[in-house]
Amino acid sequence: MYGFGVNKLHYLFTIVLLCAQNLAEKYDEETFLLYKNKVRRMFEHAYGGYMQNAFPLDELRPLTCDGQDTWGSYSLTLIDSLDTLVVLGNFSEFRRVVDILLKTLNFDKDLNVSVFETNIRVVGGLLSAHLLSKRAGLELEEGWPCSGPLLRLAEKVARKLLPAFNTPTGMPYGTVNLLYGVPKGETSITCTAGVGTFLIEFGTLTQLTGATIFMETALRALQSLWSFRSPIGLVGNHIDVLTGKWTALDSSIGAGVDSYYEYLVKGSMLFGYPDLMKMFLEYKSAIQKYLRRDDWYLWAQMQKGSITHPLFQSLETFWPGLLSLTGDIESGMKTLHNYHQIMQQYGFTPEMYNIQSSEVHNSKEGYPLRPELVESAMYLYRATKDPYLVEIVIDVVENIENICKTSCGYATSISCVLPDNHQESTIRYKLCKLLDEVKNVKTHQLDNRMESFFLAETLKYLYMFFDRENFLNQDAANSTVIMTPRGKCVIHTGGYVFNTEAHFVDAAALYCCSSNKQQDEDELRRMMNHIDLVDLLTGDDDTDDDYSIYLQKANLKFDNDKVNDNPQSSDGEANPCNSTDDDYERKTRINVVEMPLDPDGVLVAQQALICHSHIPPFLVNVPMHLVCNSDRFYYELQIITPHHPSITVQSDSSANVARPGSDCSIDGSSDKFGYTSKKIGNEEVNVPTKPLYFENMFELLSCSPRSFVARLSVNGEVFDEDE
Repeated sequence: MYGFGVNKLHYLFTIVLLCAQNLAEKYDEETFLLYKNKVRRMFEHAYGGYMQNAFPLDELRPLTCDGQDTWGSYSLTLIDSLDTLVVLGNFSEFRRVVDILLKTLNFDKDLNVSVFETNIRVVGGLLSAHLLSKRAGLELEEGWPCSGPLLRLAEKVARKLLPAFNTPTGMPYGTVNLLYGVPKGETSITCTAGVGTFLIEFGTLTQLTGATIFMETALRALQSLWSFRSPIGLVGNHIDVLTGKWTALDSSIGAGVDSYYEYLVKGSMLFGYPDLMKMFLEYKSAIQKYLRRDDWYLWAQMQKGSITHPLFQSLETFWPGLLSLTGDIESGMKTLHNYHQIMQQYGFTPEMYNIQSSEVHNSKEGYPLRPELVESAMYLYRATKDPYLVEIVIDVVENIENICKTSCGYATSISCVLPDNHQESTIRYKLCKLLDEVKNVKTHQLDNRMESFFLAETLKYLYMFFDRENFLNQDAANSTVIMTPRGKCVIHTGGYVFNTEAHFVDAAALYCCSSNKQQDEDELRRMMNHIDLVDLLTGDDDTDDDYSIYLQKANLKFDNDKVNDNPQSSDGEANPCNSTDDDYERKTRINVVEMPLDPDGVLVAQQALICHSHIPPFLVNVPMHLVCNSDRFYYELQIITPHHPSITVQSDSSANVARPGSDCSIDGSSDKFGYTSKKIGNEEVNVPTKPLYFENMFELLSCSPRSFVARLSVNGEVFDEDE
């Protein structure tokens, strides 16, 4: 009997291997080329239908072949489509429509808009298009990528969103008026994703323009959410941005929360903040403990962790792809398999599905052409090359083409759809009839809407999946060195990070925009001549005096006193940081810092006001990290320690006191953000043992399966994994 069992197991294993081999052979290069061209035609049909029938309105109505304004009356579908045009290689159309947009777009209007949607779609779309200008052959301004009309337009839009963040917590209102700021009577209740989905766009603006207000604002909102998480490590769905009180206590990975988790992971990769990844991993641990059941993710009460709803939402299908970015391939594949089973049942993933009863929840069976399932399949395929993922994506292409296509675009499907004049011989009829008979799926009319994310995300991810030679799928071998007024820099290194609307940022290009870049590098070289790097990193006491002397030569001012409510300059006059000038943000791009040396060998600037004085050129526009304070912005400057086998670092985690100048607590994390006393020259200073948003854990940022989020150094070159 035992021998029979072994033989049977061997037989089954052989069958599995043969099936996998057959799948691999089935999806050859010819198959990929076939579907790449098919997706291209789908984009051309949808894009052409919009431009012919709906532009300059926001969206196409694909059943009546006309247009409608939805999110703001600024040609949203065209802005969302700009970088997709470049991904497909249609550079001439990109140049043509960029010229049109620059002449026609107007954001100076009395119009209420969604802060969240305007940021991810408009600001994100314009930034991505700006960084693609060189690749697409657009005429460039001197100083690109640090200047350009698309960049200025993105900054203008982002500045119109900033009034929403003027709250005691730093978390934004959900709506602003493009002329007058937050509307009178606007609700203070915002969803979690509407608070935590700004870092990629706002951080990119700071890196490109030097305007630190954007990075500050996004980091402060992220920090507030982190501080308001529950004792068991979960967040709810909606929060009052004035008080920090949760108003919807259901915790999930889907609608209302999803992109908050996404931006922690991607923000850590794009800007090199390992603590953001650490925050995500702590959230993930709580999610796995309280929300996960048999590779499904349910809804739970954020305070107690008890399951409240056994529901699946289509928006949560991004999660397997996010898991792959953190290296958890196995969990991602298992969960994606569950999602695919739902898709096979209905033709698409319905908006909401009851896992317990195995049926659509509250008639939410529609499919508005969402991208998340394809997004996850793309990430996981890059990591595994599993042919099963090809099967999933081909199913998506065929179902969209055969069910959702109209004469001028693609329409949202309520479930399986038949037009009134359908022919029984058509593929669409046969597919719907089959689904009706086997799965008892109702047939409904198409919804008269094609959202802009269909072109920005769904078709982009589909095309990337099948176009294996696309520049987004390449590594640093195709990088380009460009000359800017600030010196040489490297772009197109393969380090692309996507925002939640699939607008992507070239991570290497962000380095090109450090003010006085060449002067920065010269100053850093001179600093290295004054410092023994190994002694510096190992905390040799002799180094402190040398470094203190160098900083004094660089005109840095040390001040250990707590910054008061009305800071004074050294000559007794009011500190210029209190300026109320309308152009304040543009004038405050250089930072006054004090520079202690922490036990981990990291140079840290604490209690830094945003001012012009007391700062050497080599510290201009380097990454700054916001410390939690609602009245004034503080920073920590981190110069990251390189890995070296001869260097061992110990940190003091015993210090467990509040951050100087902070008026908010970091619940449950005092061991990470404590302070200790250290003597620098003749001064006694407080040094963070583990600064906010930084720990020496850069292994968290290593993600070998992802070529387009490759690890980059400060100078833009790619690290080898074994270095």
